[in-house]
Amino acid sequence: MAGSPDVTDVARLIAIIVEELSAANRQAPAQCACHGVLYDCCPGRVSGVLDAGASRLGLHATGGRTGAVSGLIDHTLLKADATQHDIETLCREAAEFRFATVCVNPAWVALAARRLQGTGVGVCSVVGFPLGATTPDVKHYETRRAIFDGATEIDMVINVGALKSGDLRLVERDIEAVAAPCRECGVVSKVIIEAALLTDDEKVTACTLSKAAGADFVKTSTGFGPGGATAADVALMRRVVGAEMGVKAAGGVRDYDQVKAMVAAGATRVGASAGVRILKESRGETPAAPASGY
Repeated sequence: MAGSPDVTDVARLIAIIVEELSAANRQAPAQCACHGVLYDCCPGRVSGVLDAGASRLGLHATGGRTGAVSGLIDHTLLKADATQHDIETLCREAAEFRFATVCVNPAWVALAARRLQGTGVGVCSVVGFPLGATTPDVKHYETRRAIFDGATEIDMVINVGALKSGDLRLVERDIEAVAAPCRECGVVSKVIIEAALLTDDEKVTACTLSKAAGADFVKTSTGFGPGGATAADVALMRRVVGAEMGVKAAGGVRDYDQVKAMVAAGATRVGASAGVRILKESRGETPAAPASGY
């Protein structure tokens, strides 16, 4: 692939990052017992900053509207049984609460784009979802079709099996097949690594390849895997990609405390089906019972 790094160079870069992370972990400061993040970044210690409107702590913000919790959230509905009425409700809520985007399956992109036209809320769609086990050319077509229908952001799932097989070239092609058309069209690309299926070394590899392929974000989870976002995974991903890329925490984020934990760990975007509840909690309101699913 023209302009792509050689696999040997990528592998060498990964080895350097893994060594640096291991060294840093040996000297890591204490973590809080309640959230498993660095003590100085504990949500209880940073809640005042977030309540005052900060969308990031100590890192460059990529994505989301600065100064509003709502601008951190991709208001998400990816269930197979979501109806047109459900999607229209999602869009109404997103416009009312000024979320960053709605995140919907490809079949609903055109509808969401029509409903959200002129609101300032974007439309995010998913590619290779939820398993990532399709070929790069199929993901490339999915991406272009979603953009044609009105998507402004694309969340793709990597080929997890290829990554775990050590086929770094295939994983790189897989990501580039989505990142390239997104760049051409001015659309944000996010790479879902499905962290719950990966070792820490594989997470580092996935994030490094995403950065090398020119993606805009790395994302923790689909919400359909064996586990969702954790503050530890977000922190690891942030340390690998640096300040230049966004990090999206998704899967199981259902209340304001969890959002604060993810932001403290380095997230610049959060995918949640409970966006309305989270926003009401951030305002000190009493929301309904937590939403389930994704």
